[in-house]
Amino acid sequence: MASALRDGVKGIDVTMRITLGVLALASGVYTYLGVRDLLDGSAVVVAFAALIYSVAVSVAIFTFWSFLLTFLPQVRDVASRLWLFAAMALGSLMICAMSAWLNAAALAGAAAIEQHLATTLQAYTRDLDTAHNRAIGAQSLLPDIQLASTRFARLADAERSGALTGTGGSGTVVQLLSQMSSQLDDLGRQVGESAERAKALYTEGSAQIAKMRELVSGQGNIKTRSDAFGAEAMKLVGTVASLEQTSMAPAVRRAADDLAKSFIAPAADGRTADLAGRQNAVVGSVEKAVAAQAHALSQAADTIIGTGPVEPARFQPLSTAEAVLRYAGDFLPSWAGAISIDLLPAVLVIILCVVHAAIRREGELADAETMTAADLITAMRLLRTVDGERREAVVDVGDIDDLEVVRATEANVTALAPRGAKKE
Repeated sequence: MASALRDGVKGIDVTMRITLGVLALASGVYTYLGVRDLLDGSAVVVAFAALIYSVAVSVAIFTFWSFLLTFLPQVRDVASRLWLFAAMALGSLMICAMSAWLNAAALAGAAAIEQHLATTLQAYTRDLDTAHNRAIGAQSLLPDIQLASTRFARLADAERSGALTGTGGSGTVVQLLSQMSSQLDDLGRQVGESAERAKALYTEGSAQIAKMRELVSGQGNIKTRSDAFGAEAMKLVGTVASLEQTSMAPAVRRAADDLAKSFIAPAADGRTADLAGRQNAVVGSVEKAVAAQAHALSQAADTIIGTGPVEPARFQPLSTAEAVLRYAGDFLPSWAGAISIDLLPAVLVIILCVVHAAIRREGELADAETMTAADLITAMRLLRTVDGERREAVVDVGDIDDLEVVRATEANVTALAPRGAKKE
């Protein structure tokens, strides 16, 4: 088996070098595509700088893995092998830092930017809907405003016949009730007019959203589409701001507060003290009714206003590399492919370590299996030469035991010789 493993290692050496070169070249190409989008300047300078960087990455990857493929399988002691494995881990991290994320940017950069545009579009759609709901939310207050206005107008009509004070005419109470009704009518009219404006702005914003959606899912250069998306986003931000200004809920709240806080009770103009007293009593009741109505409208307006005005964020364009890093969780297959291009040789290193360990375990048997007849004859000649020198030394010192050992060794070597080998 050792002989077959050695032959296999020798046979795949060229294939292994070619594979390593192809992987390094592929990593360099994708690194070039990824780093090109990160640089600014003239097209020639950007292309030259990206080319130099990608060539440096390819050379570094090829050299690094070549060293490990050559030396790591041959190292036997544990300490040295651990140091080489530590160097391989450190080098792998450096390769990921200088190349893998750029490879991922080249593989999934356009898709990552589209993901960024889609996420931003979703936020803008939500902001537009929220602003529109706040703008038309004041319309829900219109029935309450109209009802309160009608109530005060009917009381004024009733007072003209003396239903409240007991004395008919158009005195203080009638004027006060008519004034409250008129103020609420004006407020209701403003709320009604704001609905048309809100509808027009929402239609405009919906058209901008539709245009942005086409840019997200369309074809063509992603950078051009991203720039067009940013221009539409700026228009949409203005539309949302206009919708916020159209909302009448803050105006209703301010008007309701003014009704209660700025209420000024008119002086009674009754000709008699009794009439004046009745007028003052009705005016006090009207003041309480105005305060209650103002409080109800203020609470309803607060419910519509909610947590505050809608403030859509400004669109932030991203490069392909930044988009891939931000949305890395959505592009795990691309990251896996980008990292595998750079770190696949690590698997080859481990395989070679295992194969060379197996070869060393069969060390002496492997040598015996691969020894030819010519190698054996040469070894026997060397053994006879050594044997002659040992015999002379044994005669000189009179050590017969060593001579027997030499003869036994010669007998063993002779037994290992092929049967067809000619003895000299």
